[in-house]
Amino acid sequence: MAESDTTVYGDGDADLSVLADRTVAIIGYGNQGRAQGLNLRDSGVEDVIVGNREDASWEQAEDDGFPVYTMAEATDRADVVFLLVPDEVQPAVFREEIEPNLDEGDVLNFASGYNITYGFIDPPADVDVVMVAPRMIGTTVRELYEEGDGAPALLAVEQDASGEALDVALALAKGIGSTRSGVIDSDFESETITDLMTEQALLPVMITALRAKYEAEVEAGVAPETVLMEQYLSREMSHIWEKAATQGLIEQLSLHSQTSQYGQLRFSQSFDDDPIREFMDQRLREIENGRFATEWTSEQQAGYPQLDRLFELFRSEEQFQMEQETIDRFDLGEE
Repeated sequence: MAESDTTVYGDGDADLSVLADRTVAIIGYGNQGRAQGLNLRDSGVEDVIVGNREDASWEQAEDDGFPVYTMAEATDRADVVFLLVPDEVQPAVFREEIEPNLDEGDVLNFASGYNITYGFIDPPADVDVVMVAPRMIGTTVRELYEEGDGAPALLAVEQDASGEALDVALALAKGIGSTRSGVIDSDFESETITDLMTEQALLPVMITALRAKYEAEVEAGVAPETVLMEQYLSREMSHIWEKAATQGLIEQLSLHSQTSQYGQLRFSQSFDDDPIREFMDQRLREIENGRFATEWTSEQQAGYPQLDRLFELFRSEEQFQMEQETIDRFDLGEE
């Protein structure tokens, strides 16, 4: 079996004392901000504050017992700044609220590589720039921590002005619980590529396959509700992916019937994946050369007309209209 030479950090590689006497500001108290802020505090990081707009998240942070300030004031008070607002608003927030209030030696921590990779944010040369990027949504980051486990994360040092950036990043990873599971030594560009490839290559292939299967079976006379239940509404598919995450994609096949095992392996082996690989390579090229980033920036500046059109297009399809009817009919929606 081939062995990877990728560095993976654990609890023993990180020292929380690095954060002693440092104020940590969580900028953006959404799902990730709340989870990471609570985890840091519960790990013993004494001075954690929140910077946020005056909205429901501000009130939530206050209810959780954090000192809450404007983003500008929180940055001014902090030595370590977690930039956890959405990627699309980060450049403006950084330009207007963060950058004017950074001091030499501060640490700027990202949970996504996007804006650094494409140059939408250009931090000052006298601050450390790191990334601790959990590979799970915020609620799961918190739940795993409370269970004594942690969410795996990617870690990167983009700019080491102080000479201590790696130590600080590891301490932050430990504080949010990620070193309990494992933290992969990475870089901003790799995080950006794998994240966008999942969104722009893998998931579109999966959505397209589900649409094609639906059309073929309905045309063959299978009831739409039956197709949708089998595909994902029954949650069987989500159970399969849960088991793939703990056992591996192939080993979880032991939970399936032999008919299923044979069918999955036989037709995966014989499937012509050349068109999919070509699609993946095309998406990768446009991610790497910045073409998508340019397109997405233009879309944001125009007020999201293409995104609105795409939602309207997909929601008008029979499959997705029937999907919503089936969710309501069988009371499958969230409480």
